[in-house]
Amino acid sequence: MLVIIGIVIVFGAIITGFTIAGGNIVLLIQVAEYITIGGAALGSFLVGTPMPVIKKIFALLPKVLKSENFSKEDYLNLLKSFNDLFLVAQRDGLLSIESHVENPKESEILSRNAKFIENEFISNFFCDTLKVMLSGGVPPHELESLMDSEIETYEAENKPVPASITKLADAFPGLGIVAAVLGIIVTMASISEGAEAVGHHVAAALVGTFLGVLMSYGVFNPFGSALEHVIDHEIRYMETIKTCIVSYAKGNPPIVAVEMARRTIYSDVRPTFSELEDYMRGGKE
Repeated sequence: MLVIIGIVIVFGAIITGFTIAGGNIVLLIQVAEYITIGGAALGSFLVGTPMPVIKKIFALLPKVLKSENFSKEDYLNLLKSFNDLFLVAQRDGLLSIESHVENPKESEILSRNAKFIENEFISNFFCDTLKVMLSGGVPPHELESLMDSEIETYEAENKPVPASITKLADAFPGLGIVAAVLGIIVTMASISEGAEAVGHHVAAALVGTFLGVLMSYGVFNPFGSALEHVIDHEIRYMETIKTCIVSYAKGNPPIVAVEMARRTIYSDVRPTFSELEDYMRGGKE
């Protein structure tokens, strides 16, 4: 939601300022400039961006538009479900949780955590790791190395997503200049038509420069930064899961494993020890 609000503020401020200064909004509607810059930007984006990266951009787009990062409530749900699951394993043996990790959507414990279950990649990250642990004979440090490898792979394959948007943003000012130069060419060709016609063509050319700079610094650069934040928060969520699993695999009680995981959460969404304790006992946040 903050992304949408921010974009509205950007365009609202520019249009308001232009109008107050005596500008006519109609002058900004230069279809030829929009087609030139938009088409060239789209074409260059397709040339330089592989299809898997494009798919990831569209997959992350709803999260960016909703400013959907993991909240304190999401982490409380995560830690409580892990605590409950490991308590079952502690009481009835590790194999007793096999059905939970085989079918997390049908698990009475894990299915309570909607954000965890809905994110198929992260739920598989957790469940596949526990399946390896259930197979036996895997020391905790190897388990940690296994999860680190997956987190690093996730980071490496998602790194080009915001980078591709940032590169596109960097290209917009140059494409704006291209559109402006084409406008000047049209202007020079119509110089015999008089000052009014020349002024109109020059204004249209300058709209191209304006649009290129605006799209770069007002829309696509901030959007690339928003994508980086979404990916960063997902990696942090995975780090919290990893810490909890490794701590339990080392023989710590569930409450200790959950507490160690809590310490990895960013401070702005990290529940306090008392909040987590109360939540696990059935209280509200």
